[in-house]
Amino acid sequence: MVHTGACIANLLGQGGSRKYHLTWNWLKYFKNDRDRRDLITCGAAAGVAAAFRAPVGGVLFALEEAASWWRSALLWRTFFTTAVVAVVLRALIEFCRKGKCGLFGQGGLIMFDLSSNVPSYGTQDLIAIIILGVIGGVFGGLFNFLLDRILRVYSIINERGAPSKILLTITISIITSACSYGLPWLAACSPCPVGSMEECPTIGRSGNFKSFQCPPGHYNGLASLFFNTNDDAIRNLFSRGTENEFHMSSLFVFFIAIYCLGLVTYGIAVPSGLFIPVILAGATYGRIVGTLLGPMSDIDPGLFALLGAASFLGGTMRMTVSVCVILLELTNELHMLPLVMLVLLISKTIADCFNKGVYDQIVVMKGLPFMEAHAEPYMRHLVASDVVSGPLISFSGVEKVGNIVHALRITGHNGFPVVDEPPVSEAPELVGLVLRSHVLVLLSGRNFMKEKVKTSGSFVLRRFGAFDFAKPGSGKGMKIEDLDFTEEEMEMYVDLHPITNTSPYTVVETMSLAKAAVLFRALGLRHLLVVPKTPGRFPIVGILTRHDLMPEHIHGLFPNLRKSH
Repeated sequence: MVHTGACIANLLGQGGSRKYHLTWNWLKYFKNDRDRRDLITCGAAAGVAAAFRAPVGGVLFALEEAASWWRSALLWRTFFTTAVVAVVLRALIEFCRKGKCGLFGQGGLIMFDLSSNVPSYGTQDLIAIIILGVIGGVFGGLFNFLLDRILRVYSIINERGAPSKILLTITISIITSACSYGLPWLAACSPCPVGSMEECPTIGRSGNFKSFQCPPGHYNGLASLFFNTNDDAIRNLFSRGTENEFHMSSLFVFFIAIYCLGLVTYGIAVPSGLFIPVILAGATYGRIVGTLLGPMSDIDPGLFALLGAASFLGGTMRMTVSVCVILLELTNELHMLPLVMLVLLISKTIADCFNKGVYDQIVVMKGLPFMEAHAEPYMRHLVASDVVSGPLISFSGVEKVGNIVHALRITGHNGFPVVDEPPVSEAPELVGLVLRSHVLVLLSGRNFMKEKVKTSGSFVLRRFGAFDFAKPGSGKGMKIEDLDFTEEEMEMYVDLHPITNTSPYTVVETMSLAKAAVLFRALGLRHLLVVPKTPGRFPIVGILTRHDLMPEHIHGLFPNLRKSH
């Protein structure tokens, strides 16, 4: 749901889809980096709000996980988005409850209703909860370690093409089906509880008591967990007053199966996530701990299941605030807030001793240049000029078309510094930064000159509109291969001054790399120009990009840093 929400937001941010003829002119106002980032953040928040009926949890998820740069404007935008989601979802659920939606109206992640009796907990309960947090941290760290290894194997398999992907998916599907159908045969039948409000055994898709080869008046506890929707299985585990509903052996088997199936299912070519399997596995071992400690604790096993889910989420995702609020919005158990906070913090702290969060690991595995909020300690020993990539390619303010075309063909750089040189200026001076996409738009206009002279720039205003330079959608941008020039045009000149950003962010070459990295991330930059400290030199030393600030790049330049720090 998070991915779906982000995809819809990205589609809107690039003006719709030309392929499917879904374009709207008013969407062109979002065609810039910042608005597109904001839209995708709102989309991720909407996904969480829709999946868990947790609007505030969605906002906090966007703050904690999705957004790198948070502003007050983004806060109310995400809040407005999740509020709309909550209202629409509520209306659809009311509509579906009348039986007009088939299977869609059943289930839903509302775990159990608000209960008037507030559970009291003593010192022995807090010790049990601390143990639960430690177990969640250990299981979460192990889960992330194993998932990292499995995804590396999957990436090798998936690179072989579509047949390998399909074969892997079929294999995992068969294993899942075999476990779901085969394991309940190991569980014994239990008599239906006396005085139960629910039908036992249940008939249909959802419900607490599945008969599965049991005689009349009996149910199979393991089948009740396996042959259910995930939502109903979680609700069964979270339910209060059901201490004897599940045998201990059934819970152990179900936990091992869900833990392992969650590991092998993520990464195959199906739309599956980690949130629900993690909640399900956490709730299972939470209920196991609650059942074992039943005689010594005043807390219901269903509440232990809630705390177990929180501990495993903290151990794998390493999210604290958003997970806490999502679980409280799911369950309406506000009085459990202190315990959920405690178990989340403990599990996150324990798991951080082993490895990074699961999303951070996947970002690293995919090779995405994600920058951490803080600079690495070794960056304090380097300066900005130490890591800039070379050789530097810059343009003159009035540049020959052939030189620009050659530079665009041999490099994939997204930005180029523009430097005025004699006779345009008295001495070499930095004019600013020009983007690749803007240069391509300017070249497509073919407004070239035979002489190397600076123009007023009025031709750009006459020839192009503001939206011609707007950020293109994914894969829709103009490419240098799309443009063809004659030999005569290649010898002509074009004035880059009208499209140059004359106030780019710059740092002096002797600035600490740690400070430069923090500045780069805090301002949400793509390019940071490095200028010389002393006069009389060429006015630009290089450009810092995300890739220049990545640990892999820095350690490649300075291998001794890894040994000493």
